[in-house]
Amino acid sequence: MKAILHRHKPSSPLAPQRRQSARGLIGCAFALFLAVEGNAASWDPTEEDYSGRRGTTLYVSKLGDNSDGSSWTKAFHSIQTALSAVPDTAGGHRVIVRPDRYTEANLAPAFKGARGAYNALVGDFDGRLGSGAKGWVLADSGDPEKGFKSWDWWSSFAASDRNWPGGNNSRTFSSLACDRWVFRNLYVAGGDGGLFWDLTDKSGEGFTVLVEDCVGTGRAFGGGICYPTVRAGEPSVFRRCYFLGLDWVGDTAAVLVGGWEKSMPSEPHVVFEDCTMVHPDNALGLSYASYCARARLLHCRLIVLNFTQPEMGGKSSGIICTQGHRPEGRLHLDLEDCTLAGYSVLTPGKDGEAASCTTKGRVQAYVQYKQPDTEGFERLGSWPAELFARIAPPRSPDELKAAER
Repeated sequence: MKAILHRHKPSSPLAPQRRQSARGLIGCAFALFLAVEGNAASWDPTEEDYSGRRGTTLYVSKLGDNSDGSSWTKAFHSIQTALSAVPDTAGGHRVIVRPDRYTEANLAPAFKGARGAYNALVGDFDGRLGSGAKGWVLADSGDPEKGFKSWDWWSSFAASDRNWPGGNNSRTFSSLACDRWVFRNLYVAGGDGGLFWDLTDKSGEGFTVLVEDCVGTGRAFGGGICYPTVRAGEPSVFRRCYFLGLDWVGDTAAVLVGGWEKSMPSEPHVVFEDCTMVHPDNALGLSYASYCARARLLHCRLIVLNFTQPEMGGKSSGIICTQGHRPEGRLHLDLEDCTLAGYSVLTPGKDGEAASCTTKGRVQAYVQYKQPDTEGFERLGSWPAELFARIAPPRSPDELKAAER
């Protein structure tokens, strides 16, 4: 996809204190939202303290009779059928999915969630929600006969542009349909974008998702969000997630972000906590079409596989990439206790001037030996074996969740 419109364990012995600090910061991000609501209870319908509107619960299982999704016995056979059956915009709805492989692409719910009452799509990874199965809910966007489907706008979650010259361009569709949804215990793969949402023709509107304990892979992006404006106190949050981008040509990254403000906002569009980002060349990139984008990273690992040799014509566009940005494009990252590895921290040359960072705690970088130091980053001279051991996607939700403990 060309986005032109478009419980991990830290290596430090201070891990418990740092995790508590990270959760505090994430909680603060929602403090204003909860204060405005006048209700400190959870807005997540899967939580015990949820006090919002109680909506419909729908079930997905290939063992169901595919009738109305009202129980495991009557479960729908596809995730999209359940998302299409969400009845209204009042929020508080849940879609619970039995672990299995679902060959589905371009998922989109019928309705958004609501302020104070999000909707949720949850994989029953351990069977506790009644499926009796364990493992990943794997949504595979690939061709079931021919394999990986590398085609623009063919992704795990729907977004498309009819003005795009190729790919899945029969209509224009915005990922705004997923606003105020929770996504948990999902593994998405086989297409162009993974856990990635592009607002396309709705760019500039507020948008929030909460994504926890998920794996996102794609040709262009493993995850990310493009072109909302900041929703004060209610950013999108990715927690305990793994992202893998598979291509290095054009607008690609393990995670791609984009904002719509013409000046840098004081709050983030998106927060990443305890996430791993892996890519051939760019762990986190600014979309070509972005204006100003801001992200906060806490206890994250950014791993780039390109440690090129320039003397032989090699090039790299940086762990944090702002290559080819529009003239107004800017990227600001607030990093705390993160570790990065790759050829260079920022895009070499003038394009790198579009990126700025603040650092807190211990932010480390392992880069090619000729690269200059980056202000605020502690340079690592020794091979970070524990970091590179995190390149592979987690084999199960249990492995992803256990890694933090």
